[in-house]
Amino acid sequence: MKRITRISSILTLMSILGSPAYATCLDDIRKAGIMLVGNGLLGAHPSLWQDSEGTYHGIDADILSELTRRMKLPKSEFMITEWSTMVPGLKAGRWDIVLSDVNITQERQVMSHVLFSTPYFMLYDYLIVPENSPIHALSDMKGKIIGSVLGTNDSATAHRLVEQGIGSDVADYDTFGDPFVALHNGQVDAVVVDQGTLHAQSTHFKGLRTVGGPIFYTPKPAWIKAESAAPYRLGSEGIVVREACPDLLQAINGALNTMRSDGTIRMILKKYGVWEPQQDHLIKTPERG
Repeated sequence: MKRITRISSILTLMSILGSPAYATCLDDIRKAGIMLVGNGLLGAHPSLWQDSEGTYHGIDADILSELTRRMKLPKSEFMITEWSTMVPGLKAGRWDIVLSDVNITQERQVMSHVLFSTPYFMLYDYLIVPENSPIHALSDMKGKIIGSVLGTNDSATAHRLVEQGIGSDVADYDTFGDPFVALHNGQVDAVVVDQGTLHAQSTHFKGLRTVGGPIFYTPKPAWIKAESAAPYRLGSEGIVVREACPDLLQAINGALNTMRSDGTIRMILKKYGVWEPQQDHLIKTPERG
């Protein structure tokens, strides 16, 4: 009898503790009158930047504006933070979502205990050279040095190309501008970064061209099976919410789905010069795999 009473008490406590977390995230935002949004990209074109009057511009700003309207929320506000604090801040309740070009991966979802929305944009890499470079195909990269950015998916792509014999070495730099400076100075023969970074850096470094088509990300060996079974294409970006907020995730996905179906997402990406046909196929289909 004591054991039954004990189990009953535990179940009651779990119900008391669990129900609000799984039912009221969206209600809490509505009651607060504002959705707080973690972002670690301020100043990164074409993602997010501010003008002299403090108004936000960029893909993230336009996506958030549409989300706020379609979710019928009174207001939303970016909370600018360091990249490394975005998810910890989310889990600590300092903001309600993260909208900051975060790649969806099974590793992040499992290890960080977060939920991702359906994708709204996909990053992939390009091999980039000066216009007057003798490199016109990947086969011309033999013995060449590739510049990239330390700790990024771009760097992983560059190292993978070298392993395949496309290039002889990778020079990793600390910022996204550094490889382009090295390319301009002749210290590297090519650069590997994503198309968003290329678009941003093209305003500072003229006379660039790409070699070949997009180079898509590949999963880490330990996550190949999980990523293969995932519904999104690797490299896709999503909005991050706490595990305890499936109601909020459902509302976000509903808004994103309508933005996708009515062409709003495509319009936003075209506005910032980063739409390509691949952006219309971020969710896998049985035919496409």
